[in-house]
Amino acid sequence: MTCFLKLEHTWPELLSPQTMVRVDIDAISRNIRALQGLTAPGIKFMAVVKANAYGHGAVGVAKTALKSGADMLAVARISEAVELRNAGIEAPILLFGDVLPAQAPYLAEHDIRATVTCLDMGYALAAALDSSEKHLNIHIKVDTGMGRLGFVHTGLNPHQYPPENAIDDILTLGTLPKLSVEGIYTHLSKADEQDKTHARKQINRFLKLTDRLRDRGFDPGIRHIANSATVIDLIEAHLDMIRPGIAIYGLWPSNEVDTTRLTLEPAMSIHTKVIQLKSVPAGFGVSYGGTHVTQAPTIIATVPVGYADGFSRLLSNQGHMLVKGTQAPIL
Repeated sequence: MTCFLKLEHTWPELLSPQTMVRVDIDAISRNIRALQGLTAPGIKFMAVVKANAYGHGAVGVAKTALKSGADMLAVARISEAVELRNAGIEAPILLFGDVLPAQAPYLAEHDIRATVTCLDMGYALAAALDSSEKHLNIHIKVDTGMGRLGFVHTGLNPHQYPPENAIDDILTLGTLPKLSVEGIYTHLSKADEQDKTHARKQINRFLKLTDRLRDRGFDPGIRHIANSATVIDLIEAHLDMIRPGIAIYGLWPSNEVDTTRLTLEPAMSIHTKVIQLKSVPAGFGVSYGGTHVTQAPTIIATVPVGYADGFSRLLSNQGHMLVKGTQAPIL
């Protein structure tokens, strides 16, 4: 057996990377339709394409999501929204992350929704838009138990939730010039766990808050709370719009959600070539730290994949690769 594999290649292949990621856009479309199949008619769909669509390519995924029925897109950073607009995508985009007042005119001009997490932020955005002819659409974020951004802090007695001062702040926000409230949302911290006690507590807090706002004559707009795990396991929390992220890409939020409710297809796969075959005896340590020790004479195939390709050495001795359709353990 020769250690050097003399493979036939076309000229373009010789100049191409030996290792590459392939994204199955059709799988993403099917995943979106599967998630839509869990919702009632009339519920909107926000496709989360932050972090370059979880590494899958934001522009391509965004266009696919919109063709598959998504109503809105969501990103984490303003640079991500700019990329989508520069690619000609005109659909509504919600920015999850913080916004600097100086960015407000750009957001308003390009129809990018801002998340507002406190009244002071609302004042700053309104002031920054004072000389603008445009209004900025905003979504109000409330903290119902995540402990991160949002009106209303965690740790409150649930019987006192929401506190009246938080309601007053949101009502004041709704009166500020140049800001138009389009929606309100929160984020569930434990929806992907089998025990839904905390998730349901957050849902109840959110509904109590939005009901209280309506009692005071304020329409909070589109209510959305459903991340991927909530879409799958908590139908009652779909509300006006669902907001799945990781499930769009064919991955389960955790191994504790109900995987029988729909079929998801992983959209990303890594493709590479075997560059060497080597025969080693029993008791041979393989790779960094010798974390795998052969139990018998073994033929080892080496592939050109490593840190630079996003493959951590922590994955040694975990999982399998397919070699011409046959599973081979990763050593």
